Amino acid sequence: MSHPTPTTSPRHTAAAPSTPDQPPSWAPAVSTIALLTALGVLMVGQMYTVLALLHPMATALGTTSGQATWTATAFGFAYAAGFLLAGPLSDRYGSRAVITAGLVAATAATLAVGAAPDLTWAVALRIVQGLTAGTFAPSALSYVVRHLAPQRRGTALTCITSGMLAAAVIMQIGAQAVAAGLGWRAVFWIGAALMALSLIPVRRVLQPTLRRGSGGGLRQAFAAMPQLLGQPRLVALYLSTVALMASFVAVYTAVAIAGPPGIAGNSSAILALRASALPALVAVPVLAPVLQRLAAPLRSVLAFALAALAVAAGSFLGGHTVALAIALLLFVAALAAAAPAVVETINAGAAHARGAAVALYGCSMFIGASLGPQLTGALTGLGFAGILRVVAATLALGVLLALPALRNRHTG
Repeated sequence: MSHPTPTTSPRHTAAAPSTPDQPPSWAPAVSTIALLTALGVLMVGQMYTVLALLHPMATALGTTSGQATWTATAFGFAYAAGFLLAGPLSDRYGSRAVITAGLVAATAATLAVGAAPDLTWAVALRIVQGLTAGTFAPSALSYVVRHLAPQRRGTALTCITSGMLAAAVIMQIGAQAVAAGLGWRAVFWIGAALMALSLIPVRRVLQPTLRRGSGGGLRQAFAAMPQLLGQPRLVALYLSTVALMASFVAVYTAVAIAGPPGIAGNSSAILALRASALPALVAVPVLAPVLQRLAAPLRSVLAFALAALAVAAGSFLGGHTVALAIALLLFVAALAAAAPAVVETINAGAAHARGAAVALYGCSMFIGASLGPQLTGALTGLGFAGILRVVAATLALGVLLALPALRNRHTG
């Protein structure tokens, strides 16, 4: 009985972190969630800032606003590619290392976008910016799964994904305000400065990831992707994510270019309608502990269904601004609940390839976000109500795609 207790044995404590879900100590939840949520708004928001800058950018670069939209589309697809690179890199080198390197590269790229002399350069530099900014989100989500205590992960994923959705509104409002006072180039320069400053808390708050033995190296990390795509239920969830984000961006593009009958042509009213969804993006993280009482697959199915119903209702409310704002608030709340539920479900089926799994999720997300404007553009002849009805049908398809994961839970 005189043997040392486990708590006093250095050998015992050193052996504890042998599995990725049992680090020597869990990361501090509050500071980690706050940092990653704020960075999510900043990094994901780089896609949406140009939507508020199309006219001044077009004037300065000698092109049209329509052609300037390529700065958004190019960023979106490059951002999706950045996800595919970052996930396996995060599995191999650790999330903090990838976040740090990505922030350094994105800072330089964002500065360069602000100095673009013409549209060709602007599009090319936005591709680089998208590729480098895309390293953040999969690394952040992978960090949460590896370094936060299990009971904190659901709240963290909800906060971070809600911040990414909120970026679509927050960063457009911020870009519009900065451009009005300092010009459109200052939007990118300020963004770059914020990225550079964020390196300080990243190094202080985030923990390095302990490597797991030899693990087969980087080649094995990338090889996990086709293995994940061989799982039909995961593929269905990735496709549901495409439907989710395409619907989100399509609805707000429809608000901007198709115009609800009650506020068409009124830019201030349209901005207010966009901002009306922000309370939902605050409320859903607050309610995360309650929502997590439901299993993630069930939450995703119910959230998709609510989103479809809200958009379908909104298609009949174009002439009633307040009622439409409520429908959009419910729509965004449903999306904010669906996104972390899908991430949790994907992680549950990804074993040790969580970085790669989240990377594929993020890639799906931004493929959807990039397709959203094209969906709305192809449907403009249907009018605002017709676009929303097609979006509601797309979300109903998302319900069907999420159902296999629910069945797997009941049968497995």
